[in-house]
This record gives sequence, structure tokens and C-alpha cells, in this order.
Amino acid sequence: MTSNPIDRVTDIIDPGDALGEVLFGLIMALTLTVGSRLVFEEEGLDAQELIVATVGCNVAWGIIDAVLFVLGTTFYKSRRLRLFRQIKAAGSETAALNMLAKEFPIEEAPFSAKAADADPLYRSLLTLARRADPVRASLSKNDLLAALAVVFLVSVTSIPAVTPLFLIDSAHLALRVSNLFLITLLFVTGYAWAKFSGGRPFYAGVTMTCLGLLLVAIAVALGG
Repeated sequence: MTSNPIDRVTDIIDPGDALGEVLFGLIMALTLTVGSRLVFEEEGLDAQELIVATVGCNVAWGIIDAVLFVLGTTFYKSRRLRLFRQIKAAGSETAALNMLAKEFPIEEAPFSAKAADADPLYRSLLTLARRADPVRASLSKNDLLAALAVVFLVSVTSIPAVTPLFLIDSAHLALRVSNLFLITLLFVTGYAWAKFSGGRPFYAGVTMTCLGLLLVAIAVALGG
């Protein structure tokens, strides 16, 4: 059975990260279009320039975000490798177990657990660490695909922002429709986020919409 595009994307990148990138792209596009509406009231609007600016801005920030994603992934893998080597070189079992407890605190686990319950877990991890050999922390094919997914997700959110400018002659009406599309997608993003995380979809959709509009208002107010 053929998977849909959403399933393919979430196979490459964590759903939470993917939705975060979509949210980021929507806020970027909404900031530009809302800001353009304010300028339009005074100076008029060049639709062609707005289309180029919106698409260009989202693509540029998609690339920047992808580079930051790669750097973050590299840092995470290097840090894990460093921890692994420290555990192997630990002078005692107690010191090694303390390292594991500090790195993986049982208190942050998504289930109720006592400190005593963590000891068997840490000892199992220590056994695995002592049996394994360190490997070079390098980027995998999936990491690079995830970075490309970041570029795609941030870039593609510019499409609903600029589509009305192609289809509607009135620039004023086109901007209103564009803003409506983007605000609706903020709600859809929050709704989908709750679906993946087990939250309340409608509540999450409303919260995401309000949060997104607040961030856009801050960006416009500060000249972003």
C-alpha cells in the first residue's frame, strides 16, 4: 500500500520537528503578507515583488534552518559519542552509573517511576556500552534527507501565501485571502500537532493560531 506524502515526510523527520518547521514557515510568510498590507494602505503594492520576497525569504530561511539542523544533529551525535567514551573510561562502575543517571534522568521519563526502578535500566545500558565499540559520529543519509525535508517544509509554506496574488486581480482582496489561508493553516498545524502528541486537537489548534498571530504581531511591530 502506497504511503501518503505526510507519512513519507514523517518517516524522514520527527513529526514534532516537521510541524515546528511548518509553523516557522507560516509565521515567516504571514509576517511578510501582514506587513505588506500595512505598507499597501500607504504606498500601494507591487504583487510581483511581494511574491518574490515571500518565496525567497522562506527558501532562504529554510536553507538556514537546515544548516542549523545539521549542526545540531552533529553536535548531538558527537556528545553521545563523548559520553560513551567517558563511560568506557570510567574508573568505577558507580562513576559510570552516575554518568548515565545524569544523562538520562528517570524523573523526566513519561511514566511514573521510582529511583530504585532506574538502577536495572542504567545497569543494562552500562552492560551494552561496555560490550560495544565506539564508532565515528558522522551524518547519515537519513540526516541529510531530514535537512532537505526542513528546506522543503519551510519553503512550501510560502505557496498558500502567494497563490491568491496569482489568482485575484485585486491586491487588497488577495492579501486578505492570503492571510486567511495562513491563519487557517496555523490552526491545522496545531490540530495535527495534538493528533501526533495525544493532546486535544481543537484546543491545540486555537492555541497555535493565537500563538502564531502573537509572534507575527511582535515581528511586524519590531520591523521583522
